[in-house]
Amino acid sequence: MAVHWKLVVDCADPVALARFWAGALEYVREDHSALIDRLLAAGAVGDDAWTTVDGRKAWRHAAAVRHPDDPVDDTTGTGLGRRVLFLAVPEPKQGKNRLHLDLHAGPEGRDELVARLEKLGATRVRAVREPGTDHVIMTDPEGNEFCVA
Repeated sequence: MAVHWKLVVDCADPVALARFWAGALEYVREDHSALIDRLLAAGAVGDDAWTTVDGRKAWRHAAAVRHPDDPVDDTTGTGLGRRVLFLAVPEPKQGKNRLHLDLHAGPEGRDELVARLEKLGATRVRAVREPGTDHVIMTDPEGNEFCVA
């Protein structure tokens, strides 16, 4: 049986990074306000655990994006399929990522996607044209590397 998974990204600002990656992947930012309300009512979390983002309650320490076509747990707002979770950590990013995303636009759509990502806050690092590969290395707003092929 296949294993369910999510990609977890350590970061400084989960809300901002989720906003970037939702735009980059054309995913949906998860709405955890129902879960936060339930945990607040039960006394399980305090007011310091959440903030308001775009008029909804959101965790201060975490944010996630999910594929728009995948199912969602309505009681928590958590995606049940393809998703990326961003978690706040105290230490800054150091060195090159050991794991990264490749976004596939194809040769005909690569330049347009790179330009759109730059408008969202990504930085173009360099183009790579070698036998067997033709892609652009970029970084997200917190310096995490990814490729556009």
